[in-house]
Amino acid sequence: MYQAILLDLYGTLVQDDESAVNDVCVQVADLIAVDPSAIAAEWSRRLEASAEMAYGADFRTLADLTLGSLTEAVANFGASVELEPICRKQLHSWRHPPLYDDSRPFLDAVKVPVCLVSDVDQDDLTAVLRWHGIAVAATVTSEEARAYKPRPEPFQLALARLGLGPGDVIHIGNSVAGRGVAAEALRRRGIPVFPHHDLERAAAALAEQERQHGNG
Repeated sequence: MYQAILLDLYGTLVQDDESAVNDVCVQVADLIAVDPSAIAAEWSRRLEASAEMAYGADFRTLADLTLGSLTEAVANFGASVELEPICRKQLHSWRHPPLYDDSRPFLDAVKVPVCLVSDVDQDDLTAVLRWHGIAVAATVTSEEARAYKPRPEPFQLALARLGLGPGDVIHIGNSVAGRGVAAEALRRRGIPVFPHHDLERAAAALAEQERQHGNG
C-alpha cells in the first residue's frame, strides 16, 4: 500500500503556461515573419533537448533554459530579437497560475503525505504555494535536484525527503504520465504511475485501491 504521493504541479495541480507560450510565439512571429506554430515547435524541441543536458554541474535554471532555447529557435530562422521583455509575461505566469477546480478538494481528501515534484525554479514554486495558500508535506524542484524530470534525481530527492522507498509511493501527473518513455522510466524505478490528468479521477482510483487493500 502506498504511503505518499508524488504530484506534478503544472498541468496537474495548477494550469500550465500554454496560453503564455502561445502569446510569446505570436509576438515573435509578428517580428520575424514566421508562422507561430513553427516557432513553437522549434522552441519546444530545443527546450527539451537543453533540459536533457542540464544536470549536475551543467544544470541551468528553467528560466535560463526557456529564454536560451527561444533565442536559439529564433536564430534558427535567421533572426535576432530582444526576447527578455517578450518572455517576461510567461515567466511571471509561472508564479500566478490558476488552480484547477479539483485541486483543493483532492489535497483536502488525501490521507497520506504529498510531495510536489516540479521542474520549475525554486522561487517560482514558493510563490505558487504562497499565492494559493497550499501546504504539502514536501516539495522538490529541479533547481534543488540539479536535474529535470524524468531523470532520477528529482524523484530520489523526493523519496529522501519523505523517508520512503520507490515502492512506498505513487506518482500522479500530467507531464510524466502523458509521456510513455518518462512513465516507463518511473516504473523501472519501482514507482507506480497514475495516468490521470484530472485529480478527481485520480482520487477515485486511489480510494478504490484503498478499499481493495483493506478487503485483501
